[in-house]
Amino acid sequence: MPYHVVQRGHNRSNCFYDDTDKACYLSILATHLTAYQVQLHAFVLMSNHVHLLLTGRQNGAISTVMQNLGRGYVHYFNKRYHRVGTLWDGRFKDSLVDCDQYFLSCQRYIELNPVRAMMVPHPADYHWSSYHANARGVNINIISPHQVYLNLAETTEQRLENYQALFEQRLPDHELKKIRDAIKHNYPLANESFVQHITNKYNISFGRKTKGRPEKGSE
Repeated sequence: MPYHVVQRGHNRSNCFYDDTDKACYLSILATHLTAYQVQLHAFVLMSNHVHLLLTGRQNGAISTVMQNLGRGYVHYFNKRYHRVGTLWDGRFKDSLVDCDQYFLSCQRYIELNPVRAMMVPHPADYHWSSYHANARGVNINIISPHQVYLNLAETTEQRLENYQALFEQRLPDHELKKIRDAIKHNYPLANESFVQHITNKYNISFGRKTKGRPEKGSE
């Protein structure tokens, strides 16, 4: 099952200063994706946080990837910038995603992050995201298309066209809030019947979902 994962810089400070940093982060990520058989479906690297959409084949694989990625990148970052101490704002946040209802919405949410941040007018204008693979067919070797994405069409050309069409309309406010609430509280991005089914079947405990507005500055 896919998970939406978010990791932020400590006190919202920068975790990337230039393209070299971002390239290094993706290189380290690629190593651990392969080592622990985790698939990456979508990503965006912002200046002070990252969004990833991941599926692991084994229990705990995603957590292991994120822990090793975090440590490896901090070692690089501290050495390059002659600093010591923490870089990340605690443990990453994650949210299980119900494929049938929310997978494509979550993937679009991730790739639209630079647009919501008013950095670019369109996701195609931002280099460090999976939009170029999922919407334009650019070969990004760390991206593994999810079956929900593949089901958009039988041919690659039509699939790209159909995926691009999804971006012609903005995500509804209620979907934005649901995605933000889910990641904020480590709660599944799903309806309650799905959550109950997963809880009972796998004896999984999730963070509590609480009412309220998204955190200020949530992206």
